[in-house]
Amino acid sequence: MRKFPFCARPVTTLTEATAKNLHEQQQQLLKLNRQLAKLTHSTQYKDALHLFDKIRSLYYYLKPDHYTLSTTLTACANLCDTTFGNKLHAYAIKSSLKTYTHVANTLLSLYAKAKEIDSVKWVFGETENPDVYSYATLVSACAKLGHVDYACVLFDVMPQRDVVVWNALITGCMESGNEEIGLNYFRDMCRSGVRHDNYSLASVLSGCKLVMVNFGMQVHSLVIKSGSLVEPSVINALITMYFNCENVLDGYLVFEEAEDSVRDQITYNVMIDGLVSVGRIEEALIICRKMLGSCLRPNELTFVSLMSSCLHAEIGYQFHAQAIKMGFEASTSLSNATITMYSSCKDLHAARKVFERLERKDPVSWNTMISSYTQGNFGRLAILAYLEMRRTGTEPDEFTFGSLLASSELLETVEMIHALVFRNSLISNIQVSNALASAYSKHGNMEQSYQIFSDMSFRDLISWNSIISGFLLNGLPLLGLEKFSELQMSEFKSNEYTLNIILSICASIPALGQGKQVHGYIMRSGFSSEVSLGNGLITFYAKCGLIDWSSRVFTALAKKDTVSWNALISAYAQHGKGNEAIYQFEAMQHSSEVQPDDATFKIVLSACSHAARNAMLRNCLIGIRKGAYEENIHSRNISELARSHIGTNLHLGRTLWKRETIIPQSTGMREVPMNLYIAGVAEL
Repeated sequence: MRKFPFCARPVTTLTEATAKNLHEQQQQLLKLNRQLAKLTHSTQYKDALHLFDKIRSLYYYLKPDHYTLSTTLTACANLCDTTFGNKLHAYAIKSSLKTYTHVANTLLSLYAKAKEIDSVKWVFGETENPDVYSYATLVSACAKLGHVDYACVLFDVMPQRDVVVWNALITGCMESGNEEIGLNYFRDMCRSGVRHDNYSLASVLSGCKLVMVNFGMQVHSLVIKSGSLVEPSVINALITMYFNCENVLDGYLVFEEAEDSVRDQITYNVMIDGLVSVGRIEEALIICRKMLGSCLRPNELTFVSLMSSCLHAEIGYQFHAQAIKMGFEASTSLSNATITMYSSCKDLHAARKVFERLERKDPVSWNTMISSYTQGNFGRLAILAYLEMRRTGTEPDEFTFGSLLASSELLETVEMIHALVFRNSLISNIQVSNALASAYSKHGNMEQSYQIFSDMSFRDLISWNSIISGFLLNGLPLLGLEKFSELQMSEFKSNEYTLNIILSICASIPALGQGKQVHGYIMRSGFSSEVSLGNGLITFYAKCGLIDWSSRVFTALAKKDTVSWNALISAYAQHGKGNEAIYQFEAMQHSSEVQPDDATFKIVLSACSHAARNAMLRNCLIGIRKGAYEENIHSRNISELARSHIGTNLHLGRTLWKRETIIPQSTGMREVPMNLYIAGVAEL
C-alpha cells in the first residue's frame, strides 16, 4: 500500500528550489564582487563604498562574504575613511569574517593608512593566523609613524623574514626620517643572504640625502651589478637620489644613459622636477621637448612638477597656457598646483581666478586657496574662504585648520578656530593639536599651549619642537631646556630644527655649558654638514663671547651661505672688532658662492662705525647708487651711519641723506637730521 505518494515530489521540488535559489544568490554575489573589484582597481573608491551599501540594503538576502569585505576595506583604506571602515570592522567581527587572514590584513592596511597605530596593533593582536603580509604591514606602520624602536623589536622576533618584511622596515624608516637606521637594515639584509629586489633598491635610493651621496653611489654600483638598470622604478629612484644629493651631473648622466625603452613618463617627470628644483628651467624645457619627441605625451604630473617648482610668474604663465592647450584645464590636481604657483609668485588675483574657474573643487583646492591667503598674510580672506568652503558642504581637515591657525592675527581668532576644531572632532589629530599649540604660543598664551601639549595622547617630534620654541618665544628659556631634556629621554631623535631652537635658547641665556653639549651632539649625530646648524653655532659662540670658536665653526663649514657670512661679520662687529668684520666682508665679496644681501649691508655699516673706515662707507654708498640694495632699507642704513662717528665726514652724510629723498616720508629719513646733529654736525 502506497502512503501519501503526493508528498514525495513536493519535498524533492522544495529541495531543488532551495539549492537553485542558493546558487542564484551565489552567482549574484559573485557578480557584485566583480563589480566591487573593478571599481576598486579603477580607483573609484567612493563608488565601491556605495555599491557595498547597496548590497546591504537592496540585496538584503545576500550575505557579503570575505571577498566582498576585503575588497570594500581596500577602497576604505585608499580613502582613509575610518568612519566607514569602522562599520566594516564591526560587521567583520559580527559575521566572524575577521578570522580570514586577508580580511584582517585589509583592516591592518586601513588603520595603517589612517595613521591609527593603536588600532593597527590591536587588529594584529586579534589576528589568529598572521602571515608575512600581516607582519610587514605592522612593521611598516610602526616605522612610518615614528615608532621605529617598536618596529625593530618586532622585526627581530619575527619567525621568518623575507624580502617583503625587510622592505617594509627599510621603507618605513626612510619615510619617517630615520634614514641611517634604514640604510643599516639594508646592509644587514644584504649580509643575511636575502636577495634585494627592485623595490628594495628604489626605497634605499629615495632615502639618500646630501650626506649619504657616497652610500648612494655604492647602491648605484649594486644596481649595475644586479642588472636592475632595465627597471624604470630603479632608474627613477637613481635620478631622484642624485638630485636630492645636489649632484645634478650624475643625475643627468643616469637619464641620458638609460635606454629609450626604459624611460617612462615618470622618468621624464622626475628629471623635469629635479631640474626645475635647482633653477635650471631651460634645461627642464629641453627635457620636456625630448619627452614629446619620444612619443610620450606630458601628463598632468609633468605640469604639476613644472608649476610646483616655478617661482617666476612669466614662466608660470607659459606653463599654464601650454597646459590649457593640451586640455588639462579641467584637471583638479593641476589647477591646485597652478594656484600654488601663482600665490608663490605673489599673484593672488590670478590664483583666485584659477580657483573660481575650477568646476570640481576638492578639499585640496580649498586648502590650497586658504593656504595662499595665509602665505600672503591675508588672515581675514583665509577665514572668509573657509566659510565659503563650509557653505559648499566641503568638510575641513587638518590642513584646513593648520592654514587657518597659521594666518590667525589675533588670540580671539585662535580661540574661535579651537572651538571649530572641537566641533569637527579633530582635536585628537596630532597635526591640528601641534598647530593649536604653536598658535597659542605665538600669541603669548603659553598656559593654553602647554595644556594642549599635555593633553595629547600621542606626540611627534613636531609637538616637542613646537612647545620648546614656544618657551623660547615667550621668554621662558629654562623651561625650554627642561622640555629638551625630556625629549632626549623619549623615543624621538632631535632634528636640525630642534637643535637650532636649543642653540638659540643657549645663546639667549647665555648657557655656554649646555651649548657645548649641543655642539658635541651635533658632531656625533651626523649633523655637522648642516649649514643652518653651523650658522646657529657661530651666533651662539659669539653671544657667549667666544669669537675664536665662532671663527673655527665658520672655517669648518663645508658649504657657506649668506647667513653664515653675516653671522661671522656680525659676531666681530658686535664685539667691537670692526677691522676683522670688514676683512670678512671683503672676503665675502670675493667669494663666488654668495653675494651680500640687505642684512650684510646693515652689519657692515655698524662695523665701519667701530673701525673708522670711511672708505668702506663710500663703497657702500656706491652700492646704493648702483641699486645693489633694496630701497626699503636705505633709511635704516643712514640712521646707522648717522649714529656712528660720521660727524667727521659731513659730506658723506649729506650725500646719503640726499640719496634717500626718493622716499621723503620714511621714518628713517626724518631721523637723519636729528642723528647728524647729535653726532656733532654744526649745520644741515
